[in-house]
Amino acid sequence: MTGRKNCSGDVPAAKSSVPIAFDDESSFTRLGLILLATDMTTEQDFALMARICSGDRLRLHATRVAYANPVTPENLRAMGPRLGQAAGLLAPVMPLKAVYFSCTSGSAVIGDDVVAAAVQNAMPAADGQPAPKAVTPLTAATAACSALGVSRLCMLTPYTEDSTKAVVGYFVDHGVEASHVSYLGLEDDRDMARITTDSLVQAAKEAVARSAGPAPQALFISCTALRSMQTAAQIEQKIGIPVITSNQAAAWYSFKTAGIDTSAAPFGRLMTKDIP
Repeated sequence: MTGRKNCSGDVPAAKSSVPIAFDDESSFTRLGLILLATDMTTEQDFALMARICSGDRLRLHATRVAYANPVTPENLRAMGPRLGQAAGLLAPVMPLKAVYFSCTSGSAVIGDDVVAAAVQNAMPAADGQPAPKAVTPLTAATAACSALGVSRLCMLTPYTEDSTKAVVGYFVDHGVEASHVSYLGLEDDRDMARITTDSLVQAAKEAVARSAGPAPQALFISCTALRSMQTAAQIEQKIGIPVITSNQAAAWYSFKTAGIDTSAAPFGRLMTKDIP
């Protein structure tokens, strides 16, 4: 073998003579994820949905935004100016169909318009391709309410009361009434990610049981840190009404936006619905 010595000075090295072939990357559908630095759940949820619904035709591109616990309105709001920089790191050669900012309470505090502006300024329309659709858990959840014909929710959040109020206010502002709100009082999203399935099921049952007045038409389980997407169908069987969760709704909305059928996903009644 002919060649030259590499930088170590001892091992022969030579350029390969094998012809290189490349895949057609334009055949893949792509979604972007903006995750909190502390997020332990969203990537797994979206990857699972992709395996079930898209075969091998979906590519997920993830970046992270700096965030520090505890979960307070002030710390959530501080992410707003950082979103543009985070979105700018989602720049594969091929365009993205949608970009999901994975923070429910953060979306409520920062605002959908700020999230959308950060995404679209970082990835504007170009070369005949539109800017990606900006998705938040709450834009997806309110779309899920419309798809399910829901105007009255019971809610369960893992947050303190202060952070919970912002999420409740978002739904009220978008025409969805709350019959009861239960919150778990946690301040660290890494703890929220470790809540057991049984604890989520029991807390969901309690929240619905405490609802006053007319019965709720669905239960919303807030927070992208919670491992609630995979338990949505189980909870539906226990409480008898549809369950909407942050990542479940966002995955449904993002996949539907990208033209991917979600009906095979076993994550609750929402999966068979279309975006209204």
